[in-house]
Amino acid sequence: MVSPAQITPPMTAERAREIAAGFDLRALPADFLANPYPVYAALREAEPVRRMPDGSLFLTRHADLMAVYRDAVVFSSDKHVEFAPKYGVDSPLYEHHTTSLVFNDPPLHTRVRKLIMGALTRRAIADMEPGLIALVDSLLDRIEAQGGGDLIEDFAAAIPVEIIGNLLGVPHQDRGPLRDWSLAILGALEPVPTAGQQALGNRSVTEMLHYLRGLVAERRHSPGDPERDVLTRLIQGETGGERLSEVELLQNCIFLLNAGHETTTNLIGNGLILLQEFPQAREQLLADLRAAGSDAIREQVLTLAVDECLRFESSNQLGNRRALRATTVGGVDLPEGALVTLCIGAANRDPAAFDQPEVLKLRRESNKHLAFGFGIHQCAGLSLARLEGRIAIGRFLQRFPQFELTAAPVRGGRARFRGFLSAPFSITVGSG
Repeated sequence: MVSPAQITPPMTAERAREIAAGFDLRALPADFLANPYPVYAALREAEPVRRMPDGSLFLTRHADLMAVYRDAVVFSSDKHVEFAPKYGVDSPLYEHHTTSLVFNDPPLHTRVRKLIMGALTRRAIADMEPGLIALVDSLLDRIEAQGGGDLIEDFAAAIPVEIIGNLLGVPHQDRGPLRDWSLAILGALEPVPTAGQQALGNRSVTEMLHYLRGLVAERRHSPGDPERDVLTRLIQGETGGERLSEVELLQNCIFLLNAGHETTTNLIGNGLILLQEFPQAREQLLADLRAAGSDAIREQVLTLAVDECLRFESSNQLGNRRALRATTVGGVDLPEGALVTLCIGAANRDPAAFDQPEVLKLRRESNKHLAFGFGIHQCAGLSLARLEGRIAIGRFLQRFPQFELTAAPVRGGRARFRGFLSAPFSITVGSG
């Protein structure tokens, strides 16, 4: 049986302070990537607004992140300035990341987000639930037939690829490369990507664009239902309103595939592995689900649990902003042009915002975590992500309450996105 220490290796307070004293996103040690939270705690205590060696600021307090999120006029999400030297202005990665929804300010951000949200209404998401349940149950049937598998490859990663593929109308036979493309493009967002990561990311953007051009041409010829088909909605634009350019359209399709894939994979994978790391929390959740007297109560139980997993192990750990004018954050003066890193993983364990933040409390209420961001850039797909997490984690746990990891799970080894690459497990059929 895998021990909790094999999932998240402990770190001494002395080692955490040592890393915090020389903290630099461009040179992160392996033990930080395995367990960054003690370092985040040391930074919050000693230097919550840390000036990095490159002159940027690293924020770890919940209140400071909220202040930045709330002020989209002063703090820009546009990344042209930062990404030009990082990728080169002629690179596919530069064109993609500077055109996608998440790295833009109004008016482009407003236009694209409004189109996407029009296809992600409460009704539209509710209509997805039966298909999502059928997908999850089919994956669980396969897992039962083989007696286990890998939590990531065989379950967590298989769900969002299908959901986002359905939203964009990607034919099933074409979905094979989507995950690898997504991992490569997002992997190049690391603070200091390697030459190999950059090359793979650029190639993946190019290949994805080539595929999407054909898909868009087909959808222009045969439109889908814009109330359900996000791609058709993006193509047609608002009635009587401005449409996206071809570049904006294609790059934001890539963004949707990426944003809907890895973070949700991490949510499901992290959640299930946390239930292995904290068996008492798992038993409590099982007891609460068994005691639930209605579907509504069961949904409420799982919603609280999913949000606590998001707080405790945020899929996305870092965000970035640039100050458009001189300002102050956390009592520290920032000059115009200052680059700011928002440490979501640290803010979500801030004792000033959460009672016993280092304890996984699956019944936690009033959970004001920042895993989905906040303000105008809050994740457009948060309701869909919650639905996927609730259905996936809930049905897996109730079907296989005694599942066990058979080897230490392998983390992705990245600072920005926190999740696992593999997590082999076995099941005991009929143990529920």
